[in-house]
Amino acid sequence: MKSGILAAEAIFETLSTTTITEPIEITSYESNLKQSWVGKELFEIRNTHASFHYGLIYGMIYTAFACFISKGNEPWTLTNHVPDSQRTKPAKHFKEIDYPKADNIVTFDLLTNLQRSGTYHDEQPSHLRIKENLKHIPSQVSISTYAGPEQRFCPAGVYEYVDNENNEKQLVINSQNCIHCKCCSIKTPNEYIQWTVPEGSGGPNYTIM
Repeated sequence: MKSGILAAEAIFETLSTTTITEPIEITSYESNLKQSWVGKELFEIRNTHASFHYGLIYGMIYTAFACFISKGNEPWTLTNHVPDSQRTKPAKHFKEIDYPKADNIVTFDLLTNLQRSGTYHDEQPSHLRIKENLKHIPSQVSISTYAGPEQRFCPAGVYEYVDNENNEKQLVINSQNCIHCKCCSIKTPNEYIQWTVPEGSGGPNYTIM
């Protein structure tokens, strides 16, 4: 919420003091964010996620060190040299997990949870598109090599593979279900999804927060 407030303030300041004739980049937002308490908190934990790439035990030890001892004052920053989309391993190396069905008391099915999110998109062009040069990825790479991971990591059931008339798996994108987590833009094989900002005010509308 604080980051949104800072974004609004930076936009308002720019619109109030600048005559805009073409698209511009509002650079003050980044510096304002870094100087706020949000930026300071994020800086303190900047290495915690990356530390888990060295293993669970190392990650837990390093995270405890960074959060309770160094408070982010380490003179280094751990970096990711491999995109998340390239860290997915082929499905043949794993056994499929048979999850228990929702009991509707403590656990609920995906569509029930989706309905509670209040997600709604007006009639508009899909904001989830397959990149032109990667149209072959869903059928030739994602489903065949990785068993379609987007079917499982998407919390809103946006992506599903169905059988076409040739009994081949074909990707269907239910963009109206999207709750804007943007996981697909970084985790799909080869990052084949082009995620754009939806028109209007479409998306989740949580009523109890």
